Amino acid sequence: MNRVDWSPRTILVVDDETSVRELMVRVLRDAGYLTLSAKDGDEALALAAQQGQIDLLVTDVVMRGMSGDALAEKLRAERSTLAVLFTSTFSPARLGEEKFVGAAFLEKPFAPQELAAAVADLLSKHPK
Repeated sequence: MNRVDWSPRTILVVDDETSVRELMVRVLRDAGYLTLSAKDGDEALALAAQQGQIDLLVTDVVMRGMSGDALAEKLRAERSTLAVLFTSTFSPARLGEEKFVGAAFLEKPFAPQELAAAVADLLSKHPK
């Protein structure tokens, strides 16, 4: 018999803009997800080291210090099944589309409903 895991999915949100990060966290918590929040790549790596399961990384691409794609690469080295949703005000073509292979992309600005829909869609493709 297959067991269904009804525990909430855990999402790590990383953005160096406080207001954007806080909005994303609020939207995702309201949608029922457990969320972790980090202001940069270094803080995100420290949180990930303390946290057991992370189902999804939602990260800005262009941040001070470590870029979102470098962060995703480091986290995926330890968690090969980690789903990733990149966000940016720049288009994937401008940033270099090869960075986003195997990940989803959401261009800023986006509506809260767009974030919730993108996360739900991505997680539906990555079962626990």
